[in-house]
Amino acid sequence: MTRALVVAPQWIGDAVMAEPLLATLAERGERLTVAALPWVAPVFQAMPEVAETIDLPFAHGRLDWAARRRIAATLRGRFDVAYVLPNSIKSALLPWLARVPLRVGHRGEGRFLLLNRRLPNPVGRSPMVAFYGAIAGASFDRSRRPRLHLDDAVLVATAAAHGLERGRYWTFAPGAEYGPAKRWPATHYAALARSLHHADGAPVALLGSPGEAALCAEIAAEAGDACRVLAGRTSLLDAMALIAASRGLASNDSGLMHVAAAFGVPQVAVFGSTSPTHTPPLNARARVLWLKEELQLDCMPCFDRTCRFGHYLCLTSVTPERVESALRQTASASGATTSPTPPSRREGLGREQP
Repeated sequence: MTRALVVAPQWIGDAVMAEPLLATLAERGERLTVAALPWVAPVFQAMPEVAETIDLPFAHGRLDWAARRRIAATLRGRFDVAYVLPNSIKSALLPWLARVPLRVGHRGEGRFLLLNRRLPNPVGRSPMVAFYGAIAGASFDRSRRPRLHLDDAVLVATAAAHGLERGRYWTFAPGAEYGPAKRWPATHYAALARSLHHADGAPVALLGSPGEAALCAEIAAEAGDACRVLAGRTSLLDAMALIAASRGLASNDSGLMHVAAAFGVPQVAVFGSTSPTHTPPLNARARVLWLKEELQLDCMPCFDRTCRFGHYLCLTSVTPERVESALRQTASASGATTSPTPPSRREGLGREQP
């Protein structure tokens, strides 16, 4: 059996989109050990194909040379191949220092000497699943979508631990680390929560990082008794379980959006400054709301963190009523599968999309 070390991406969404690659590697007989930063490592605990996870105690954005050398020393002789998923020079240092014989990754950031199997970077913004999948070579099936798995008992217990009942609540992920140009307005989330709760009393769990707790508190204050603020009060693994156990998720283009997609949860994803052709939720029960065709704004997508014009029309124009209609439609759809719709076939963006 080939012993493989995988150096993981640093963002939750990217980690989820790497799953089809890892499944491919495992299917061809490789034993996978994933080296990941602590805030993203729990994602790999929901991937049955991963045999082992190693937490990397590196400070965000720092080289931490001494720590890398120390960890690399513990890895020497353990692996036959290393797959470096991020395109940074820092991520390629660990397998090089660990003297892994074969080190595979895309070209980038002057790491020519650190990798000995270098793949060309695609032209333009290719889907991230395909970008990572290219590392597996010809054996990768580009139609695969990310899949995560947690036992039913874990889902039931996690929901109960937060005063919720599986399948009887909604989840919102209103944050986005990238910036406000990816965040649907808090007032819209509050209106959506009020309407969903008014229909049958189902609560809305607001999820996110500690840095998003204030945003969630703002939404909850405006939504009356509809919401429960859990942002910053759960582990990432618990947040993943809460999404998987819910009726459905409303979110921005974010890491938790990809978590919901990988669990096959009914979801609505609101896109603004970014494009769903690059990082769509690969889930047949997803509805994408991106109003590029409808609004005819030349600035979409801008990929900026903040709106250069200050109007955020790409987001504010998506009404709560429209999101609620799409969410209820996908949550109540019968016979829905979890097969992906490849990004290249997602036509008519700006309308509710499967």
